[in-house]
Amino acid sequence: MIRFIVIGITDNPQPWFTPEVLEIIKNGKVFSGGKRHHEIVAPLLPSDAQWIDITVPLDDVFKQYSQLPSFGEGMGVGCIIVFASGDPLFFGFANTIKRKIPEADIVVYPTFNSLQMLAHKLVMPYHDMRIVSLTGRPWQEFDRALIERADKIGILTDREHTPSAIAQRMFEYGYKDYQMHIGEHLGNPNEEKVTTLSLEEATRQEVSIPNCVIVESLTSHLLPLTSKFGLPDTEFTLLDGREKMITKMPIRLLTLQALDLPKRHVLWDIGFCTGSVSIEARLQFPHLQIEAFEIRPECEVIIQKNSRRFGAPGINVHIGNFLTTDISELPHPDAVFIGGHGGCLKEIMVKVLTVLAPEGVIVMNSVVAPKVLTDSRQLWDEACAELGLRHDPPIRIQLNDNHPITILRCRR
Repeated sequence: MIRFIVIGITDNPQPWFTPEVLEIIKNGKVFSGGKRHHEIVAPLLPSDAQWIDITVPLDDVFKQYSQLPSFGEGMGVGCIIVFASGDPLFFGFANTIKRKIPEADIVVYPTFNSLQMLAHKLVMPYHDMRIVSLTGRPWQEFDRALIERADKIGILTDREHTPSAIAQRMFEYGYKDYQMHIGEHLGNPNEEKVTTLSLEEATRQEVSIPNCVIVESLTSHLLPLTSKFGLPDTEFTLLDGREKMITKMPIRLLTLQALDLPKRHVLWDIGFCTGSVSIEARLQFPHLQIEAFEIRPECEVIIQKNSRRFGAPGINVHIGNFLTTDISELPHPDAVFIGGHGGCLKEIMVKVLTVLAPEGVIVMNSVVAPKVLTDSRQLWDEACAELGLRHDPPIRIQLNDNHPITILRCRR
């Protein structure tokens, strides 16, 4: 069994530890942490201390841990003393240890994390703060916090998700009624700096690393950028101005209902055109990861315009023929909407079935019109029969003088 003692530290070059922790350090043999942590604690380590740098890829680090002589079979319990930033259980290295070595014996000695220290400097209550880590992570959870209009968002940053990049993203998607607090080198009395800026100012601000951010609303009760359940069709940018090239709002809402999105995780929108289905889904169900596919290159600009207009960041766009698109690295969907198929419905469904989650659903809207050469309902029925898919009861609806539409759903 490996024993880990994980000690939280700040950026202070002269760290303070309790007598208990100092005794642990004094008697330790194997230590680990980042290069910055090593610089801070080096004067406290025993002369014969062995240090293992924590660098990516982490698999190499844990391989070094497992190869330590004192951890060989029959050699008893080994102990690695790890230094980590702030609270090691707050998006920290103790969580990584638990994931990599579930059977490890872990003892944690935490200190304040960076967001707590920034809140302390601002004298800001933080019990109601939404916490998001962008350190080595995508925008997904931050986008969700924006869409859900969190009043106060604490953000852990990295070299890509900088304060200026965060401010720029908020500004682009219309979330402008916030201010940004930036904390740099928190805990280091020589370099610590706290700055409060407007979002526009923050887009131009260069800051040093490490840093963290709190964005705070400027109004007491934020409303969604669009407070309507069902986005107005007239507010979308359309393909060549063609009103028929959009899934109409009532149909769109029934489609989302058929996809059963509250309990889904990944939505694929195949043939997104204006992006209306993806955008409506993103705003109503911001927990979703959405992958949107479209063969027409001009639709990329259209979905970007519409996403920004309605404040819907985080839709991943793929331009090209779906049948030749590499989907091997994409998250597997548990909900798929086929908005366009170009007469290749069966081939699209065959490809979707290679990745569709066991309880996933496929939804398509079928319209019967005099000038439509191929009856999409017939293609759907034939494809479902050949692929052994189970139909759910269809929903038929007609809007004003438009042609009737049937909302179709199937599953394995």
